[in-house]
Amino acid sequence: MSNKFVVPGFVAQAIPPYTEGMRIGLLGGSFNPPHEAHRAISRFALTRLQLDRVWWLVTPGNPLKENGTLHELGARMQAARDVANDPRIEVSCLESVIRTRYTIDTINTLRRRLTGLRFVWIMGADNLAQFHRWQDWRRIAAQVPMAVIDRPPQSFRALASPAAKALARYRVPESEAALLADRRAPAWVFLTGLKLNLSSTGLRNPDGSWKGTK
Repeated sequence: MSNKFVVPGFVAQAIPPYTEGMRIGLLGGSFNPPHEAHRAISRFALTRLQLDRVWWLVTPGNPLKENGTLHELGARMQAARDVANDPRIEVSCLESVIRTRYTIDTINTLRRRLTGLRFVWIMGADNLAQFHRWQDWRRIAAQVPMAVIDRPPQSFRALASPAAKALARYRVPESEAALLADRRAPAWVFLTGLKLNLSSTGLRNPDGSWKGTK
């Protein structure tokens, strides 16, 4: 598989540049649109988890969401690069290359191809609340350590969710977050302290267009 592929009107890297031994955070999503919370979560994770990079994995479509108002992939990629604006944050369309919408397939591909990297899956508390609905969610947890970023008012719902309860014995103290990338999965940490409450849904108009754009 070439590291480069073509989206109509846009050339992107499937797998961002890396060096062996890097600690990489993976943040998946539709990024429809990308926004400051994505950037804040990524920079928060870089610091708290002592990561070298965060890769934004822009999905061709979320199986758990209505995708009728999803913007074209190239547009979301370019917008994500504009919002990220940090050399430590890379934007990727890997899921389009491997033709999947499921996180488990993405993680399996990365772990198989990039054995010298240490990955951490990053998600917001709102995603932990519905993690039990993800395809093969138990296998995801068994493949890669996970960092859950608190997003009030989702805290209670997330920590009371079926997945959080099932994985409770693998939860790592927040004080040990910097060691998460070195841990063998399953392992996860719930990170608090980031006070930013934005969502892509709130930044879309009723017709699906992004606010502030025509």
